[in-house]
Amino acid sequence: MKRLLLQRGRYFDSVFLLRISRTLEETPGVSRAAVAMGTPANLENLARVGFDASDLRDASGEPLPRSGARPDDLVVALEAADADALRAAEEKLSRLLAAGAERGEASEELPSTLGDALSVDSRANLAVISVPGAYAAAEARRALRRGLHVMLFSDNVSVDDEVALKEEAGRRGLLVMGPDCGTALVNGVPLGFANVVRRGSIGIVGASGTGIQEIASLIDRAGGGASHALGTGGRDLSKAVGGRSMLAAIDMLAADPDTRVLVVVSKTPEPGVAERVLERLAGTRKPAVVQFVGSPARAPRGAVTFAATLADAARQALDLAGLPAPRFSNAPEAELPKRAGSLRGLFCGGTLAQEAWTILRESGIDIRSNVAADPAYKVKAGATIAGHVVWDLGDDAFTVGRPHPMIEPALRDEEVARALGDPAVGLVLVDCVLGYGAHPSPAGSLANAVQRAAEAGPAGRLPVVVASVTGTDRDPQGYRDQRRTLEAAGIRVAESNAEAAEWCARLLVRRAREEAR
Repeated sequence: MKRLLLQRGRYFDSVFLLRISRTLEETPGVSRAAVAMGTPANLENLARVGFDASDLRDASGEPLPRSGARPDDLVVALEAADADALRAAEEKLSRLLAAGAERGEASEELPSTLGDALSVDSRANLAVISVPGAYAAAEARRALRRGLHVMLFSDNVSVDDEVALKEEAGRRGLLVMGPDCGTALVNGVPLGFANVVRRGSIGIVGASGTGIQEIASLIDRAGGGASHALGTGGRDLSKAVGGRSMLAAIDMLAADPDTRVLVVVSKTPEPGVAERVLERLAGTRKPAVVQFVGSPARAPRGAVTFAATLADAARQALDLAGLPAPRFSNAPEAELPKRAGSLRGLFCGGTLAQEAWTILRESGIDIRSNVAADPAYKVKAGATIAGHVVWDLGDDAFTVGRPHPMIEPALRDEEVARALGDPAVGLVLVDCVLGYGAHPSPAGSLANAVQRAAEAGPAGRLPVVVASVTGTDRDPQGYRDQRRTLEAAGIRVAESNAEAAEWCARLLVRRAREEAR
């Protein structure tokens, strides 16, 4: 049974709604739950998974045409075994929304305008904007005109609006992080999906949320710290946007006396934009490390060096900051059992997935991915692949009507269980991303999936599972606790995402050589 409901004028933060969706899916008899704002994109996503907008009903139970849903309306999609399960889910939803409103999750419990917010604290100089994309650009523009930097968490903002906002910010000496900027550390404060990282002298600028998280977490675990970590939004290094936010952020960190070393991280950028970024870095006269995931290695350019992996970027930054620089490797664990079968990479973090694919491909592995930098190896999300493949499960094609796997790992755990039960799979490669906004125990959820598969499958015949953990001990989940949980389930844990991929690459190359004899 399916039900599609609408509540007029009830705006809640998207992260809060994703948490509610996850909780509702735990209700006995409920197979799918999606609670989201009534944007056209969200309605289209629900239609793709079988929710007909003509079935949309308001609080009184009366039918409501699709055109009647507004971006500031709350839409609830439920699928359950029977009417009792639907009723239980609706009752739970009412309690969760009421609790959220009491905590100030709902907009009516917060200042209703930017001016009201500034009247609460006139010292504020940064606005974090998370509203439906149709309104996001206008709100960001208001913030800029009040002299505020902007972290634009919202997505569904047009490229033209992004460029216009960043041009205005540049004229005003301000920074726009985003749109679709999920991660930042400002004056030691984690924003969005971010880890708790000690303060230090290393400044990070990234067009990649999980890339920032991996580098910052490794720096922290080695005893270093970050002055700031500024996100730019994933499109910033495209030809259209031209790296406007990254260039501005580099200038800000170059002028910051507490930042001694710069780190830049991004998925593969547009070449012309990458060149402008490198020129700007060279002009700062501060040592800098660059990691363009999926791009070929380069020779140093003056004080700018290039890292082979995210872990290598963290190591080089620590070294430049005069701190001990471990290699983030766990050599005793490098020898993995020899298992026949292909590799399945199942990732929550898009940049971590692309880094893993790059390492495996550069090792000579014939491997596909939906985030492959080389079009010859790129496949559409959900395609059936017989050989080795790395999936970014955070891709929109996987998350239609479901929470992102960093927030609710059930989607990834289902794929892990499927891979473990597939006799053609011999190796499973995964990530666990900790921090604010992430699941309370991604390792626990993954370990449970592996243990259930072990109980159901033939003894000693399951694929090897290799994992990395992105996070720190001060994160709500606790890095060491999460690592111990994985190890207790028989999962092999590397020191970094790069090392996990390198372990798998070495094993696959060794197998191929032995089979060729």
